[in-house]
Amino acid sequence: MRSPLIGIVAAAVAGIIFGIGLAVARMTDPQKIKDFLDIAAIPQGGWDPSLIFVMAGAAFVAFFGLRLDRVLRRPLAAQVFVSAEGSEIDRPLLAGAALFGVGWGLSGLCPGPAIADLGLIPSPVLPFVLAMLAGSWLAGALPTSFAGQAAARTAGE
Repeated sequence: MRSPLIGIVAAAVAGIIFGIGLAVARMTDPQKIKDFLDIAAIPQGGWDPSLIFVMAGAAFVAFFGLRLDRVLRRPLAAQVFVSAEGSEIDRPLLAGAALFGVGWGLSGLCPGPAIADLGLIPSPVLPFVLAMLAGSWLAGALPTSFAGQAAARTAGE
């Protein structure tokens, strides 16, 4: 049996590496995010496509990382591999994605970079992080009703 400490240390190291990557890619800069999301500025040459490379790099790492369970018998720093159960695209998923996108576009802050920004510029980012935590708490209280509705729909089919 593996020690829970190994998982905690692995998560901390991964989080630090992730935070450094966000800072190097300037994803902690809300203006950089807004310049990327402002596709209306393409004709004037004001659009900044550089974050596409960051996203492509993340997709590349995720593609291989999510397939490690096919190569390894067991995880290096956990008891078991976690598998994604519900993978269908439904209304709650689309609503959450839209809400996330609108919030990201309006604020220029994504949850990961916002938390990293707390160490750099805490005053302007703190209200966003507090609202994000409140929203996360609220969302945690809602899924039981959504799950119950989804189960009732599935059982009725």
